[in-house]
Amino acid sequence: MRILPLALLFAPCLQAADLQTDVCIYGATPGGVAAALSAAKSGAEVVLVEPTARLGGLLTSGLSHTDFHSFESLTGSFLEFSQRVKAHYIKTYGADSEQVKACFEGTFGEPKVNLFILEQMLKEQTRITVHKQAVLTSVDVEDDAIAQAVFTTGQDTLQVKAKVFIDGSYEGDLLANAGVKYHVGREGQDQYGESLAPEKDDGQLQAYNFRFCATDDPNNRVPITAPKGYRREDFVAVLDFLKPGKIDRVFGYPSRCIVKAQTPALPNRKYDLNDVSRGLIRLSMPGHNLGWPEGDEATRQAIYEEHLRYNVGLLYFLINDPAVPEVIQQPAREWGWCKDEFTETLHLPPQLYVREARRMVGQHVYTQQDSEHAPGDARAKLFTDAIAMGDYGNNCHGTSHDGPQIGGKHGGEMYNPVPPYQIPYGALVSKERNNLLVPVAVSSSHVGFCALRLEPIWMSLGQASGHAAAIAIQTGKPVHEIQLAALQARLHQDKSATVYIADVLPGHPQFEAVQWWGTAGGLHGLNPMPDKPGQRGKNLHGQYFEANPGHAAELSRAMDESTRNRWLKLAVNLGLPTEDLAKAATRGEFIQTAFAKKR
Repeated sequence: MRILPLALLFAPCLQAADLQTDVCIYGATPGGVAAALSAAKSGAEVVLVEPTARLGGLLTSGLSHTDFHSFESLTGSFLEFSQRVKAHYIKTYGADSEQVKACFEGTFGEPKVNLFILEQMLKEQTRITVHKQAVLTSVDVEDDAIAQAVFTTGQDTLQVKAKVFIDGSYEGDLLANAGVKYHVGREGQDQYGESLAPEKDDGQLQAYNFRFCATDDPNNRVPITAPKGYRREDFVAVLDFLKPGKIDRVFGYPSRCIVKAQTPALPNRKYDLNDVSRGLIRLSMPGHNLGWPEGDEATRQAIYEEHLRYNVGLLYFLINDPAVPEVIQQPAREWGWCKDEFTETLHLPPQLYVREARRMVGQHVYTQQDSEHAPGDARAKLFTDAIAMGDYGNNCHGTSHDGPQIGGKHGGEMYNPVPPYQIPYGALVSKERNNLLVPVAVSSSHVGFCALRLEPIWMSLGQASGHAAAIAIQTGKPVHEIQLAALQARLHQDKSATVYIADVLPGHPQFEAVQWWGTAGGLHGLNPMPDKPGQRGKNLHGQYFEANPGHAAELSRAMDESTRNRWLKLAVNLGLPTEDLAKAATRGEFIQTAFAKKR
């Protein structure tokens, strides 16, 4: 959601001026924040502009059960963020506390803690200037480059001139205003050859809902009250489903419930509430969000209020209406909003979960095939120009709804398992503007985007965008002409992975070397494709698993003839002398020797 209550949205901003900077970023989403941090680390002066009063997007607005599959996929900016969250809980409650255990290595942070950590990270970078409550109004373009962006800040304007612009918004507002081509809706199967796409293209959009933060702790609970415009008759139909064998609780996990109260709980007995995938009753509202991507502030505000009225109204009805069976209602009465969360917005998340809006049509359109297995390989398709990687899958909560909101059925859902995958630089780069990077409304098909739209991946894409912007400025090149090897090296130095490697993680002494070698293709072809595509490791709980099998570098493993010959051939292709490489006894020795020669 990019809207706050109007009193907050249009509150006067004390700082309205003309600014000149190296990098201007619009949207302090996780991707936008990561872009600001990396650009500043690379020496650039940064202006980060956020249209609302709260930084962090959904990471600080209710999405606290972070979506990922294995810890080994968390690197770079998101890993640093999650480690800081864990450190906060250790400092506050003690290393052996329940809060530290509940934070799941820092990936399950309370919204207020996530906000505190992101603000702290930004404050540490003195090259970053943050402007909140500044809404984009126009973009000036000169000679295929964005010259300046203009923002409204209450009654004033903020004009920012920059050498490179980054669109960190969920909606792609900056790219659209800059005249960059984008797509809204689903492409048909014939456009990109995607089996998960609909037969014909349409205007359907992945549904939105709120990610509430709730608790059953009576000491930190405030009642769920009726939202503005509440009408009892809108929710009476839910009574037909509150029967044995259908739905047996309001708050639960993973099914037979109205809302998903994701387990285990967050620290301090809080829960991230979400839509129940394939559920009988849904929080998500396909079709009711179609005006959002290209809508003005008033249109988005109306959609925000409609979702709030339905999402909160449904819970209020179930907790308070006398027609609800006592066996359902009594346990639900133990729940409420968290007294210490979202205190500025009546304990409700200030942002709606915008799962999909505009998507840039850039130099590389990321599609379904890009996250599928390479032929016969445990690994996904190789991208030697990768600047990020992810480990999730094509996930869509629905794009259409047949029948009434309560009692109908979603269409367009998908939950497609894939191996960890790479993301090429071209997905960040537009065709039209030589100084624009887009890490959130990233260039992708609808199906492809459903694998990318996750906070850890957005932060990796943002991190790559920030470093790329700095390199472009330092070398005087357009963003699409920078040296990718230099960008990849900077990312690896910054502990961000460009290929998934299960046993060589950030902090390992050979992390940079193994990332370089793996991104060049050295780790592809080592293990066969599993019998089940997207096969995962042992389940930890819910959607979380141990490391993906077939993705380890095994540095201590002795070199076999087949691997040595294949790696020597790759070394030749990379222009490396091979005399010492031929003598390497182990995989680790070979990679480290090759990396030393590369430098």
